[in-house]
Amino acid sequence: MTEIISLAPGRICLFGDHQDYLGLPVIACAINRNIKLTAVQNGTKIFKLNMIDIDEVRSIDINDTFAKLEPRDYFASALRVLRRHGCIPNVGYNITITGNIPINSGISSSSALLLAWINFLVTAFGVDDEVTPEFISQIGYASEILEHGEPGGMMDHYSIGLGNIVHIDTKSPFSCTVIGSGLNGLITGVSGIPKETIGLIGELKGNALLAIDIVQQNFPDFDLNTAEIEDLDRHRNCLPDHLIPYFEAAVINYDCTKKALKELEKPVLDLKKIGELMNKHHEVLRDLLKITVPRIDAMINAALKAGAYGAKIVGSGGGGSIVAIADPDKEEQIVQAILAAEAVEAYPVSVDSGARIIE
Repeated sequence: MTEIISLAPGRICLFGDHQDYLGLPVIACAINRNIKLTAVQNGTKIFKLNMIDIDEVRSIDINDTFAKLEPRDYFASALRVLRRHGCIPNVGYNITITGNIPINSGISSSSALLLAWINFLVTAFGVDDEVTPEFISQIGYASEILEHGEPGGMMDHYSIGLGNIVHIDTKSPFSCTVIGSGLNGLITGVSGIPKETIGLIGELKGNALLAIDIVQQNFPDFDLNTAEIEDLDRHRNCLPDHLIPYFEAAVINYDCTKKALKELEKPVLDLKKIGELMNKHHEVLRDLLKITVPRIDAMINAALKAGAYGAKIVGSGGGGSIVAIADPDKEEQIVQAILAAEAVEAYPVSVDSGARIIE
């Protein structure tokens, strides 16, 4: 193909932040903010990438096998992974990349760019496997997390790859199920404070896994996947004080996610109930895992005061964005309230259909 247009959306985690690396489920959705990759065959042996939004140009030799990866070089790692699946580039492209996903804001601009890149490569050069949204998602996960040895989970890649609202069960055997295609009244607000991903996830994951391991040593019958809120009193006493919040957060967040799944599977959605669960989830992220910052807290408080049913931080934390849910008739007043709380951007969003090639 001489021209290929590949589009991939951002995503928001509705429930289950800091859960997927513990083998617990996540509910997320793709949103209608996207990365667009337009590739035109150039007859050379070079991919020339023009990343307009960050004013950066990069050239990649199509024959480079990237024996050594630079940190977070997902263009290279995707090429390396796809080669193992029979995707062998044989001609270069001039590639223009634009987007309206705020960068480093917890809405997964980097994973969206990665999946747009993977979809382009698979479309341009083929692959030995059957090409499905699940395949594109798995290649994304392998390219970003496994190939670089990073501590993240699968949520970003599968929610972007499959689109819609998905329930991702991260324990073995892994499954990702589309549970809905629409959710009214969603609003995102961008703090302008860069999120902190790699170090923060690594620290929280390490502490949570250590806490769970200690509980299992003391209570061999304990299984996080069947844990209930009532289990907290019985099990927390075996933990040192500094690990108790991580154990409590895992159990309470899991409870919120299970209840949210039941609500989201109903034929008529109760936005107020979903919002209440969102608030409970955020309280855990704020008070136990302590991943918020003052501006995020102010934006959430402003959204709730303006009439939102619920609001929470999005992404790994330390900055980034929020998502709120409200009566659609109140979207504009909530957007203005979030902006007044010093957000750099705020806007209603809708659920997107996922990464795709534009014909």
